[in-house]
Amino acid sequence: MDPARSTELLARLADDLRRAGYTVDALERLWGAEAAEALHRGERVPARRVLDARRGEHGASAPLAALAELFVLGLPVPVAEVAEALSTLGVDGAAELGLVRESGGRVSAALDLRPYAFVDERGAVEWWILSDLGELALGHALGEHHVLGVGGASTTLSGLMLPTPARRVLDLGTGCGIQAMHASRFADEVVATDISERALVLAGLNLRLNGIEGVELRLGSLFDPVAGERFDRIVSNPPFVITPRTEGVPEYDYRDGGMVGDALVEAVVRGAAEHLEPGGVAQLLANWEYRGDADGLERAAAWADGLDHWFVEREVQAVAEYAETWIRDGGTRQGTPEFDRLYDAWLDDFEARGVDHVGFGYVLLRRSDDGGASSATPTSGSTPLARVERRHGAIGSNPAGLGGHLARSLAAHDLLAHLDEGALRALMLTVAADVTEERHHWPGAEQPTVILLRQGGGFGRAVDAGTALAAFVGAADGELPAGVISDAIAHLLEVDPAELWAELAPQLRELVVGGLLVPVVDEVA
Repeated sequence: MDPARSTELLARLADDLRRAGYTVDALERLWGAEAAEALHRGERVPARRVLDARRGEHGASAPLAALAELFVLGLPVPVAEVAEALSTLGVDGAAELGLVRESGGRVSAALDLRPYAFVDERGAVEWWILSDLGELALGHALGEHHVLGVGGASTTLSGLMLPTPARRVLDLGTGCGIQAMHASRFADEVVATDISERALVLAGLNLRLNGIEGVELRLGSLFDPVAGERFDRIVSNPPFVITPRTEGVPEYDYRDGGMVGDALVEAVVRGAAEHLEPGGVAQLLANWEYRGDADGLERAAAWADGLDHWFVEREVQAVAEYAETWIRDGGTRQGTPEFDRLYDAWLDDFEARGVDHVGFGYVLLRRSDDGGASSATPTSGSTPLARVERRHGAIGSNPAGLGGHLARSLAAHDLLAHLDEGALRALMLTVAADVTEERHHWPGAEQPTVILLRQGGGFGRAVDAGTALAAFVGAADGELPAGVISDAIAHLLEVDPAELWAELAPQLRELVVGGLLVPVVDEVA
């Protein structure tokens, strides 16, 4: 379709969606919280029953109900109802855009179109996202060239993005374009790539539908479309799923990278260095394999050779559970011969390579400031960033995502990397506002057996503090240098001040990078 014509039709569609109040909150109010939760589980019956029961009561909300039934529930809707809901675009205009099909007096969705809302450090935003129809609307397994909409992985990565300004950002494997759209909020220029032509078509529609400019779309695999180019930031939700390279096993564009095991993630991690500006940061989601006695997380971290890195493992699955998860993800139902066939293929592949578990997590990479060029991100100091940690289970409350926390942690690391012990002793520190203290006593005991410092945001860290560290955090109000507080605690505990400082210094560094203590940088001596 001619770009000018497409832009005109998308502008009409946006007007209709605004007029209908087609938003996340409005849909939940329309069918209620229980039906909304069922939809998140992939079940539309409760929402359909609510709409059927209230069909005569919709009144002013009739356009919203029609759009919800058509695009969210994936059900055919009478032409007259769609025509009313899309009065500016029209049914013919929607068909021209490839949104709908008309047959027998009813209109069916040809694409998924739903509202998307989020909050980041720049405020609250609402968009509409086009993608291919899901399993619910299709009534069968997904096609291998399916373009996914916004899912859990998408929102995880967008929440991890550093919210600091950047000149150029690369979105590697953009899919429907959601990461490029998020990146556009803090970047001057975004280049979004994908191996799927269809993905780039839908990404372009989403950019124009939401009035987002400054994003260039390029076709190609991995870093091929940006050969010789560098970026301040790289973000990627790559096709990291470990799928058997066996005949008869579907390979989905949105999740399967066509390489054996976790080789695709390794390729992205190793390839990032030559495409980052000095001080540039890459962030991605990843899987890594555990093979025999080898530590999968440590093996993955070794791929970052030469780069500052921060690997956070969020989950580990046994290979059987992993296989079940991703076979179901493609729409193949359990208890069917096809499910069992695929299950065997997955387990055969893992067994042949000695893999017993698969880890999932977040990867942050940074190129050191080796050229003295200006950068939109903090640059590393004399001590490289090399964090490898496991944060399984729940993390802290971060309404705007973890990106702000990660940015502050990088800045804290860079500050401390330049401080020798004397400068650290002179540093003023204050306890973060989201930190609380827990004390656990044996019944009748005067002294606590455990003192825990808990972080409300960030990664929700729980630190077993001990008496001296707890006392330091309790006294950290930004008024006294760290060394003075440490020496005062040593006097109270009747211990050697030098020995206590040697114990506290590495703990303080970790609490600062972790966000539990905040440097008062203007007061550094």
